[in-house]
Order: sequence, then C-alpha cells, then structure tokens
Amino acid sequence: MTTAVFRATKKFLLGRPLRTSRLMHERLGKARALAVFSSDALSSVAYATEEILMVLVTAGTAALRLSLPVALVISALLVILITSYRQTIYAYPNGGGAYIVAKENLGTAPGLVAAAALLTDYVLTVAVSISAGVAAITSAFPALLEYRVAICLFFIALVTLANLRGMKESATIFAVPTYIFVFSIYIMIFAGLIRYFTGSYVPAHTMATAGPAQGVTLYLILRAFSSGCSALTGVEAISNGVPAFRPPESKNAGITLVWMGSILMTMFVGITLLARFFGIVPVHDQTVVSQIAAAIFGRSPLYFLIQASTTAILVLAANTSFADFPRLASLLAKDGFMPRFMAMRGDKLVFSNGIITLGFLSAILVIIFGGSTHALIPLYAVGVFLSFTLSQSGMVVHWLKTKEKGWVNHALINGLGALATSIAVVIIARTKFLHGAWVVIIIIPVLVLTFLKIHRHYSEITAELDPNGCACYRKLNPIIIVPIANINKVVINTIEYAKSMTDNIIPVHICISEEGAGRLKEEWKKWNFGVDLLVIPSPYRSIFGPLLRFIDRVEARAGENDKVTVLIPEFVPRKWWHYFLHNQTGMWLRFLLLMRKDIVISSVPYHLKK
Repeated sequence: MTTAVFRATKKFLLGRPLRTSRLMHERLGKARALAVFSSDALSSVAYATEEILMVLVTAGTAALRLSLPVALVISALLVILITSYRQTIYAYPNGGGAYIVAKENLGTAPGLVAAAALLTDYVLTVAVSISAGVAAITSAFPALLEYRVAICLFFIALVTLANLRGMKESATIFAVPTYIFVFSIYIMIFAGLIRYFTGSYVPAHTMATAGPAQGVTLYLILRAFSSGCSALTGVEAISNGVPAFRPPESKNAGITLVWMGSILMTMFVGITLLARFFGIVPVHDQTVVSQIAAAIFGRSPLYFLIQASTTAILVLAANTSFADFPRLASLLAKDGFMPRFMAMRGDKLVFSNGIITLGFLSAILVIIFGGSTHALIPLYAVGVFLSFTLSQSGMVVHWLKTKEKGWVNHALINGLGALATSIAVVIIARTKFLHGAWVVIIIIPVLVLTFLKIHRHYSEITAELDPNGCACYRKLNPIIIVPIANINKVVINTIEYAKSMTDNIIPVHICISEEGAGRLKEEWKKWNFGVDLLVIPSPYRSIFGPLLRFIDRVEARAGENDKVTVLIPEFVPRKWWHYFLHNQTGMWLRFLLLMRKDIVISSVPYHLKK
C-alpha cells in the first residue's frame, strides 16, 4: 500500500517515466536552450549594476558617474569571453566545460580545481538568484520582507521539482518568463532613454540623501569592477551543455551563445546608463531596477510587469545551475571523483541525484545568509572566474597540441581570454577576500581533496575486488545460525529454507527468562525439526550481546571452506504504521552484523495477510 502511494505521488509530481530511447528527443532547440542555459547570465543584469553602485556610492554621489566606464570594461570582458567560449564549443562538441578542457590539456589537478570552482559557483548561483528574485518581490511588497527566507525556500523547491520533471519540460516552463523579462527590460530601457532625452523625467530624490564617505581610489574602482563581474556568471553554461542541443550541436550552441552575449551586454549597459541618467542610488528596501522602473512608469501595470518578470527570471536563473551542476557531477562520478549515484539518470532522463543535491545545498546557504543577496554576492564570481581562466588556458594548450587550421589566431583569442580572466580573478579575490571570498578560496581546495579521496577509495576497491590472481572456484560449506525467539510460522518457514541448503544448522535462543526458555524447549521437541535448539543464558536481559559473541565464536572455529550465515526470521506487516508496534529485532541485528567480517546475513520474510 505504501509503495503504491509513493508511486502515485511520484507520478503526479514528476509525470510518467521516459524510456532511455527518448533521450535524443529530449534535446533542445536554440530558443528553448537560450531559456535553460542563459537565464543565469541574463538575470544578472537585475543586480550587477546595483552591486557596482553600492561600492561607488561610499565615495559620494559624484563617484556614481564611474558606473558606466566600469560597466563598459566589464562588457569588453564579456566580448572576449563569448569569442573564446565559441571556439571551445567547436573544439569540444561533446561538451567543453572547464573540467573537461582543463583536465585534458592541463592535467587532473587543474581539472579538479575547475570542477570544484564551478560546483561552488552553481550552488551560489541558485542562492543568489533566488534571493535576488525574492528581493524584487519585497521591493514591490515591503510587508513580505520578514518572510524572505521562507519564500526563497519555496522557490528553490519549485525549481528543483520542475527540473526533476525533465529538461525539455522545464525548458518549456521557463521559456515564457525568460522572454517576457528580456522584452520588458528592453521596453524599460527604450522608454527611459526617450524620457531622458526629451526631458520628461524627474531625478531620483535619493540623490540628495547620500553624502560623501571617502575619496575615489583605484582600490574602490577595482572593488566596483569585481562586484559588477557578477554580470558574467553563467557565460560558460552553454559550452558545458553542448550535448543538450539538437544537431548540429556545435552550430546551434555557438549561435545561442552569441544571442546570449548580445542580449546580456545591451541590457547591462542600458540599465547602468539609466541608473546614471536618473540619479539612482541603491537603498536597502528597493532594488535599482525597481527604482528605475518606478521613475519611468510610476506604480503602473508596466512597473509591476517588470518586477514580476524580474522575479521570474531571477528564480529561473537557478535553472542554469540545475542544468549544469548535475551534468558536471555526473562527469566527475564517471571519472571516479564523486559518488557513483551522481552519474545515474532518473525516471525523466535527468541526473536526479545531482538536482536534489543542488537544491538541498542552496537551501542551506539561503538559511545561513538569511536570503540576503548582498551578503551572498561577496562569495560570488571567484569560482566562476577561476574556471574561466583554467578553461581558456586549457584551450591555448589544446591549439598548441593540435595545430589545427588557424590555430595561431585561435590560441591568441583564448590566450587573451585567459589573461583577462586571470587578472579579473586576482582583482575579485583581493577586493572581496575580507568580505567573504575567503570562504570560497578555502572551500575549493577542500573539495579537490575530497575528490581525490573518493577517487582513491574507488581505486582501492577496484584493486581489491579484481578477480585476476584469485584462487579457483571452491565449494563452500554453509554454517547457518538461526536466531529463535519463539516458534511460529515465520520460524518454521526459516528452518525449512535453511534445511534446503544444509544440515549444518544451529538454532539459537537467547534466554532472558528461564520459564519462557523451558516452554520453548518443550515445544521445540514436539515439532521434531531434526536439529537441537541451543539456549544461551542472558542474565542481564541483553539479546544482541550474547548472540554476537556466539556468532564470533562460531566464525573463529569455522574452517577455510566454511561460511557462517545468519538467517533472520522476519514477518512483514501490511501497513507501514504496524512497524512501530514491534521491536524490529531483525533490522537491528542486520545492522550490527554488517560490521562483522566474513559473516553472511540473510533475511527470510513472511508477509502477513491480515
């Protein structure tokens, strides 16, 4: 009954399972792939400008004019990355993620560093995106601010469930909100530019409230740059997921990458420009995008459309991580650096265990940081820019090794990408170190050591279980120990099964009551099982201690070809709650015996009918 309820619930939530042969049909066209793999990058425009302004405003409102030059430098870096990753897509049509590229060209250790950096960034992406999406809600409805953690957890559960339903289905769900967000932001940018150049606008009143705090320094500008680099997270997602595209995979992925880069750059620069034109200053209870939209449209339906679509895209931005985290985890699992179950596809042909793991870790992060985007941002971008650098460096080595047609130009482009991102990662690590980046800098080597430990474990198991050099097949003589509490159908069924295998059977009763043991002996004789019942006294009423000591003695006396087997009689109730009405002695005995070397444990279940 319980199994049937579980299956029905699972089918309701996730839909019908898919055959393995349907895997090719689950691939994505360019329009859907843009929604799946670009939502992280596109959504970052909702908070990247704000992060730049929050740093610059500490030097006074006059420093805000530097936001546009900073945004343009970041945009130039974006162009370099898009060009570099487009080459990676064609060089690695089976998926050229930083892990694969770095591992193949730079070695295992750099590959694992890239993988650890990306996995960390994917978890942070979910937490940051969801938190930023909820910030858009609380900007429109400030009364919900105290419930932001609960709302964040709700959205994480929602996106997790949507991804468990399958990639194609989640892409269909997420495509509409993604495109609504893009069009609504473009409408806001164009309307804002028209209002500015026609003079029909009122500068934000917050400008007058911000006083100078410190002078503009190079370090301050670098901090603003590092914070704004959060706009570039997610750029690598398409190159990681090339196999998810319909054929021709590389061509479709390359076109989608260019689309994403063009949309991202124009929206990012446009929002930064409007923030400068309208004199926007970041405040604690309203996002910069919300302030711009309110300045242009007031509290009209268009304002609420922008807030709703911003919330939607930020929540759905987590979908990029849900597409890439499980895929990267499966590659690591196949190579023996993560648990094997990470490489298994679920009912809907997605890596379900990776999806659930990502949802759980991001939920923990949201709880720890209280759903605050500004608290999470300092941890952001270090990992992804480190992976950028390793990936581009690996591509340079790839061109030097293969020397394909045009390899010099290709190597120069990827070399420029590696140089630019390496400078960026140093700036980000330096300027954000004391603000929380140190956590990521510690986590990455810890993860790499964990990967190596897991790999060593699998290697040791493979070596120990290798059948080569094993002795010839030998016939074993089972010694079967059957724990007996009393005589019933379950015990009779177990004794019958044991006698079908061997006559070397030892029924054992742990005596905690002399009177009960006496009655059991008399009843045992009446049944004439053909084997004597061994009664072991237990003056302290312990069942497991005397039984385990007896099993150890039998195992110590067993010959080379003898195999001690403990056969546990168990009955299975019809209803799940019946389990709580019984002692579950068999379950605990199995658990304790698992730690005993060379002891075979088997259960003989008897299913109750009533």
